[in-house]
Amino acid sequence: MNILLIGSGGRENAIAWKLAQSPLLSQLFIAPGNPGMKPYGTLVAIAVDDFENIGKFCIENAIEMVVVGPEVPLVKGIHDYFLASDKLKSISVIGPDSKGAMLEGSKDFSKQFMKKYAIPTADYQTFDSKSLDKGLAYLETAKPPYVLKADGLAAGKGVIITSDLAEAKATLYEMISDLKFGDASAKVVIEQFLKGLEVSVFALSDGKNYVLLPEAKDYKRIGIGDTGPNTGGMGAVSPVPFADALFMQKVNERIIKPTVDGLAKENILYKGFIFFGLIEVDNEPFVIEYNCRMGDPETEVVMPRIKSDLVEILSKVQNQKLNEVKIEFQPFAATTIMLVAGGYPDDYQKGDVITEIKNTKDVLCFHAGTKTDPNGNIVTNGGRVMALTGTGKNITEALEKSKSAAKTIQWKGKYFRDDIGFEFV
Repeated sequence: MNILLIGSGGRENAIAWKLAQSPLLSQLFIAPGNPGMKPYGTLVAIAVDDFENIGKFCIENAIEMVVVGPEVPLVKGIHDYFLASDKLKSISVIGPDSKGAMLEGSKDFSKQFMKKYAIPTADYQTFDSKSLDKGLAYLETAKPPYVLKADGLAAGKGVIITSDLAEAKATLYEMISDLKFGDASAKVVIEQFLKGLEVSVFALSDGKNYVLLPEAKDYKRIGIGDTGPNTGGMGAVSPVPFADALFMQKVNERIIKPTVDGLAKENILYKGFIFFGLIEVDNEPFVIEYNCRMGDPETEVVMPRIKSDLVEILSKVQNQKLNEVKIEFQPFAATTIMLVAGGYPDDYQKGDVITEIKNTKDVLCFHAGTKTDPNGNIVTNGGRVMALTGTGKNITEALEKSKSAAKTIQWKGKYFRDDIGFEFV
């Protein structure tokens, strides 16, 4: 089978690594990819949202499956583009159409969906420029901390949490009137703050059936002890000790099945990954957010824990035969630590030469924001640069490998959190 993987981050590097292990794979192409993916497939210089050229490439290279990594092309309608073309509609696209991608593309849509199908989530209200005054008044009646979420896509940075009412009001004004996060914050969801432990749960749906992948926990804050501003993710662990069989049974019955069934009732044929960002409050699961794709950096610990053939699993999606799949997990733990550029998530430098990658031991180095410079050096090309995944009989053993590699790799201004998984060691 010829497969095209869309994306260029650590998530896609991990997916490419897993796809390349399958004997069912003939050729793997990655658009646009990054240097860390070269061992697994052929890099193609096409942007993730250049649907016309992606389509032409698929026809010219007899692509049978397109695996879409990031959310932007899904929200923009890459699946819709393929379905609308007689030459492309027979190609299996792993990822929802634009309607299904609204689970992530609009916080307001996802909250309305959860309310309609009685899926447990925090209470909320949505405001825009016409109801800004009502939003400011609503904050005065709400209990701190105040949670403000940009309605649209904001690269993982559109959530502000503060206990200061004046700051919350100023932030709401900035988000709506000043478009702090661009058009993404033209509408803002203000929701009840939930306190508890978070866990990321992943399902692959064919529109009727679904399989669960290994769960993970990621760490969004930049600073030690979960302090400082949110990032795209500083590390992850899997499995998650508190997500035991009873908890996951509740998740399955109250959240995952109602979500898949609800999408079908909305006439949304959802064929792809669903990310459930959950929080455990007094042993009960609540949905914080949906994503219409795999998480990052969670994918970097989820993929190594899947024992089954990923290509075989994905091949069942097109014809709604996931019910035939029995997915197997590896018994070990996996952890990943994200190396980031100094200054991230604010201003940071690109183009710093990365050294000592070859001197790491017992880890998978998943490139996130890297490129090759004219001299052939691997250099930084993003805020989040590289995810270092270790495995072991438990989280502690896996973290030792991730931390060792994080200390080994060097570039000017490198930073990482050395307390990933702190609750579980």
